This record gives sequence, C-alpha cells and structure tokens, in this order.
Amino acid sequence: MNNGIIINLNEVSRVYSMGEIEVHALRGVTLQVKKGSAIGIMGPSGSGKTTLLNLIGALDRPAGNVVIDGIDITRMGEKELTKIRRDKISYVFQFFNLLPVLSAYENVELPLLIGGVEEDMRKERVDHLLSLVGLTERADHRPDELSGGEQQRVAIARALAKPSGTTSSVIVLADEPTGDLDYNTGKEILDVLVSLTKGEGGTLITVTHDPEVGEKMDHVYRMRDGLIENP
Repeated sequence: MNNGIIINLNEVSRVYSMGEIEVHALRGVTLQVKKGSAIGIMGPSGSGKTTLLNLIGALDRPAGNVVIDGIDITRMGEKELTKIRRDKISYVFQFFNLLPVLSAYENVELPLLIGGVEEDMRKERVDHLLSLVGLTERADHRPDELSGGEQQRVAIARALAKPSGTTSSVIVLADEPTGDLDYNTGKEILDVLVSLTKGEGGTLITVTHDPEVGEKMDHVYRMRDGLIENP
C-alpha cells in the first residue's frame, strides 16, 4: 500500500442500539497505521477502544471506511471477511484463549491447519515460532500444564502462525495482553510480543490501561467518548 500504510480508517463511526437508547461507541475516527509499527490505544472504559479493535479485526461493521493492507473491507461479504481474518488478522487476549485439550504445539499449529498449509511447512513454522518464544521444550504440554506467562507466549506464537507469504502483512490485535499477569511476567511478555511481531514483519495494535505498556509502543493514541484525542 502507498506510504507503507497497512490500516487506514476514514470517518469511522459505530452506533449501538440499547432499546430506545443509541450509544455512540465511535464518532468519526480517522486513523492511519504504518506497516511494521507497534501502536498503543489507551483510554478509560467506554471510550471506544475495544470497538475500534473489533472494526480493525473485521469483527464488526462501521459507518465510514476500513481499509486493511489496501483492501476496503467495509462492505465485504462474510466469506471474504473470513479470508481477511484468516490471512491478515490475529488476536492476543488477556486470558490467553488457548484450547485446553490441545498441546502448545497443536494450539500454534491450528491456524495453519485451518489455512490448508501442508504438514511439513506447518511443522517448520510451528517449531520456528515455539523456538522464538522459548517454548521448544514445552511443546507437548497442554495449557493447564503451563504458567500464565508460558500460555501467553503460546498465544503470541499462535498469532503469528499464518499461511506462507502472509506473515509480513499480519496485524496482531492485543486486548490487555498483560492484564492477567504479574508485573515482571507482564513486562517480559510485552517485550516478546513487540519484538516478535515486529521481527516477523507484522504490525501490532495494543489496547491497554497500563502506561508502561504504552512506553513500549512506537506511538500511543488516547481515546475518549468515541474519539481519538491525538490523531
């Protein structure tokens, strides 16, 4: 995309109806994010942070335009959106969201399996990612056999497990990724999340309440009442 912009939001709004009440979650947000950057979104509860994340992640439909890696996804059909989410979007959650019956290896492998990647290529990619997050020796362990920090490392590796040729355009959306971890583990995980996402050529968008998380980002946007205060 021109000028290296991977996310381009133009006058994006989202209104939810709660009975007879209309809630304006976003009020004409315009935002551009460069490929390969790490961006923080901060603001009080109800400011629109999660709604913004969901629109970038193709999980919700706004008024306005959402362009991801040069593709306007705003009016796409569900089949096309599914492909965008599969190839370009990953989430890292506060509570890890790993499948409890699968090993660390299998959790990381799952997106590649769904994407139709051949077995040899899946193994090469999963082994590489687990090595990068320092969990090669824990590959056969299920989530309940891992610490919170180890589970989040698996979640980060899974977020970057995309079909061949798409990793450099992956957008990792992290919603309070260190919120369920102790201070030292949270710092460690944040370093892994930023360095690994950028090292693999991806772009990171992190929603957080933690100022120290913001300090690790290339730029922090602050939201209030559905608007970005410092676009």
